Amino acid sequence: MGRLFGTDGVRGVANADLTAELALGLSVAAAHVLAEAGTFEGHRPVAVVGRDPRASGEFLEAAVVAGLASAGVDVLRVGVLPTPAVAYLTGSLGADLGVMLSASHNPMPDNGIKFFARGGHKLADELEDRIERTYRSHSSGEPWERPTGAGVGRVKDYDQGFDNYVAHLVGVLPNRLDGLKVVIDGAHGAASRVSPEAFARAGAEVVTIGTDPDGLNINDDCGSTHLSGLRTAVVEHGADLGVAHDGDADRCLAVDRDGNEIDGDQILAVLALGMREAGTLRKDAVVATVMSNLGFKLAMEREGLTFVQTAVGDRYVLEEMKAQGYALGGEQSGHVIVLDHATTGDGTLTGLMLAARVAVTGRPLGELVRVMERLPQVLVNVPDVDKTRVRTSPEVTSAVAEAERELGATGRVLLRPSGTEPLVRVMVEAADIEQAGAVAGRLADAVKSALG
Repeated sequence: MGRLFGTDGVRGVANADLTAELALGLSVAAAHVLAEAGTFEGHRPVAVVGRDPRASGEFLEAAVVAGLASAGVDVLRVGVLPTPAVAYLTGSLGADLGVMLSASHNPMPDNGIKFFARGGHKLADELEDRIERTYRSHSSGEPWERPTGAGVGRVKDYDQGFDNYVAHLVGVLPNRLDGLKVVIDGAHGAASRVSPEAFARAGAEVVTIGTDPDGLNINDDCGSTHLSGLRTAVVEHGADLGVAHDGDADRCLAVDRDGNEIDGDQILAVLALGMREAGTLRKDAVVATVMSNLGFKLAMEREGLTFVQTAVGDRYVLEEMKAQGYALGGEQSGHVIVLDHATTGDGTLTGLMLAARVAVTGRPLGELVRVMERLPQVLVNVPDVDKTRVRTSPEVTSAVAEAERELGATGRVLLRPSGTEPLVRVMVEAADIEQAGAVAGRLADAVKSALG
């Protein structure tokens, strides 16, 4: 059996891969592991539990709450809120543990469990491994040590979470958004209430799409993975910009007033210059991943900023930021971390800060993003392959070498297994979009043939 924890928690098809029994068992295991690690020493532990609007989140939330309470953990149930809200509340309330139920941008049938440590930070790999080992040992028959009587955890609904989080978002903005019209696509997800409320409190005129979750429509042809609706709405309403979130709102992509898509690299570039101007870009550095467009790297170097590169995954960006004291980092996909104000990617905060930059400069977003030129980049997902062999297959290695010879110094190739899905991502950059597409297509065929 493979490792349960991927790059962003445990994910799978709800009630098939991710069952109530698994959710309950992992929650009990997390409580025991953190207790053994001394996290709860000297006090009664408290956990914050939130979810996105997926229908399966209802029974999975019940399982997680039951598991934690059965292990003697008091639970504050915050309901439907974004992942970064659960992280923020875990820290601001002094909780020992946070749990978020979401599969982020994945389709509705999927769901996931993500744990946060005290302070709202993602668990270290070592703790995740210990939780998994503990869960497996007990699921095979070893009995749990269970509290009884007054020792069992108590469960309360924490209704103030929404207002506390929105107030935090608005409170950290460098300036208000008065005079801006913004379209928000909530992906029928966890930010459907939060993001419009935050933008409105900050002074923006708000138009919403994708903000009517029914438990089944999350990420359904909307949000950060489907920007066509946002492009249309921004142009139709004459808005200054649009922002789009994914299902759990730890991402933000944008659209300028002409309907042009703005990706995470471009957002990072705009925010980096604004933060440098404000004196908050520590060490004049930005952290991003190997998936970042080469044009972003060149732009940062041209502006005299240091570009720090990590492996793909916002957790690795965050680890580098914390280790070196950097203030800004993120991914092309729209995970942006502003470490002074958030412990994880926060799509609503990102959108607010981007809009604040438009407001304070008086310049259109389309003009601000000209700080960088995106080189043509093609990304192809190759599904239903053995992603574990992508780095060891001789056929794939040979195909990559051939592609790199063809591109020479004017482009690059990157193949990586998805951390959450059974697929391999093929990325090709080149000076010409037709060449990038042709090379990516050949590589995708080679991956499918060799690993399918």
